[in-house]
Amino acid sequence: MPEISRFLGIIISMYYNEHTPPHFHAKYGEFRASFSINELKLIEGDLPKRIISLVLEWAFLHREELLEDWELVERKDELKKIEPLV
Repeated sequence: MPEISRFLGIIISMYYNEHTPPHFHAKYGEFRASFSINELKLIEGDLPKRIISLVLEWAFLHREELLEDWELVERKDELKKIEPLV
C-alpha cells in the first residue's frame, strides 16, 4: 500500500491492484475510507466528519496530482508523494 501523503494523523494511499473508478484510500486510527478522485466524495468506509472534511479539502487542492498517481498505479510505476495539507 504505497503512501502518497500524511498529515494530521491521516495517511493517504493507493493500491497497485486497484479497480475503477479512480480513487484513493484514507486511514485515520482505526477508521478507513475510500474517496473518488473525479467526484471528490466518500465512496466506501467511514471516518469522523472532521477528517472527511480535511481529506476532501486536501484532495480538492491536489486532484491533478491524484489523477497522475492513479495513472502510475495502473502502469504499476512508482507513485509520487503529494504535499500534505499542513
